[in-house]
Amino acid sequence: MLRWCSRSIFLQVVLGLMLGVVCGLTLPEFSSQLKPLGDGFIKLIKMLIGLIVFCVVVSGISGAGDLKKVGRIGLKSVIYFEILTTIALVIGLIMAFSTGIGSGANIHLDQLSSADMGDIAQRGQHMQGTAQFLMNLIPTSVIGAFADNNILQVLLFSVLFGSALNLVGEAASGISRLINELSHVIFRIMGMIVRLAPIGVFGAIAFTTSKYGVDSLQHLGSLVGLFYLTCFAFVAVILGLVMRLSGLRMLPFLKYLREELLIVLGTASSDAVLPQIMRKLEHLGIGSSTVGLVIPTGYSFNLDGFSIYLTLAIVFIANATGTPLSMSDLLTILLVSLITSKGAHGIPGSALVILAATLTAIPAIPVVGLVLVLAVDWFMGIGRALTNLIGNCVATVAIARWEKDIDLQRANKVLSGQQGYGFQPRKPAASAHQQEF
Repeated sequence: MLRWCSRSIFLQVVLGLMLGVVCGLTLPEFSSQLKPLGDGFIKLIKMLIGLIVFCVVVSGISGAGDLKKVGRIGLKSVIYFEILTTIALVIGLIMAFSTGIGSGANIHLDQLSSADMGDIAQRGQHMQGTAQFLMNLIPTSVIGAFADNNILQVLLFSVLFGSALNLVGEAASGISRLINELSHVIFRIMGMIVRLAPIGVFGAIAFTTSKYGVDSLQHLGSLVGLFYLTCFAFVAVILGLVMRLSGLRMLPFLKYLREELLIVLGTASSDAVLPQIMRKLEHLGIGSSTVGLVIPTGYSFNLDGFSIYLTLAIVFIANATGTPLSMSDLLTILLVSLITSKGAHGIPGSALVILAATLTAIPAIPVVGLVLVLAVDWFMGIGRALTNLIGNCVATVAIARWEKDIDLQRANKVLSGQQGYGFQPRKPAASAHQQEF
């Protein structure tokens, strides 16, 4: 048993999570100092994300053969993201409105301090417009994009760089091989860092348990419970249907991603598993160009869990503060949320910032109501991160199936355990000159 546990990251993460809860409850003062363990693990992962995205995207595009394929994948991704996030927003709105979440809570805002959310609300009021957001996609310098770890800017440069390599062809084969070999080294470093996941999860859970306690959700338990129920229903029904239409089943797919889902469960951050997720999806039989384009873009534009949270939280605040909502208010919430939910990933305190931005666009709902969800935001953040991650993985499968860039026979073998869970992704058919990585 001990030998099995020493080899299984899955079991080690579970053990770290359990020990974190116990430590947080029994040694609260000590546990309150363990936050750097979780933060440090996430920072170690984040320091490589820019390079990983660059290597994967460049290798995928340069070996894709036809640049029209890259354009098709991008267009199909945007269409899919808009449809699924709209469904998530509508489901959240329906669940919140039909259950009357927050009604009769008898919460008096004048008894709550607004000091904790002043800066958040201020940032929300100054959220960038569409034009500014698009301009910010263009980095001031390539080095700056990597230094700031701005994934969308890195992705833009990577697409341009990979496209240029594709057009130059054989004359740039040396650069293509160099980037391919660099990816080997980066992923080896990533493998070393992932071994620290149990420690990171232990520190994050111990700190959170010591700070909030097991009873901290009591007065907002209905909101948290409804949020997780809605996320579960969305994953099981909507995403499950997408997987079925793609030729795969959801449960084996989630089992295949269990280690990554557990890490997200402990750290409440999907950034911590982005590199491993990309490797696993390639190993599943999806082309590297599809994985390299859909996953990084989805991290900013396909936030299913966040979309559910946004509409639930807004209606909860309205009901808890006794603010009546008309049908026009509900439509406004939906339309504004469709805009503000895009690009939320990567903004410090993004969930609360975007929530504040959305509230400021609906004058009927008091922005100070944001205080109500502060106490449980971290707990809901776990569900947001898990649902976002699952949604993006399913999106990659769906778009790969749409693009006919997935080996379904291999995928079913991998999910059934016949192929193993290792990391040797298939070689794209159009990139014979490239080595696998």
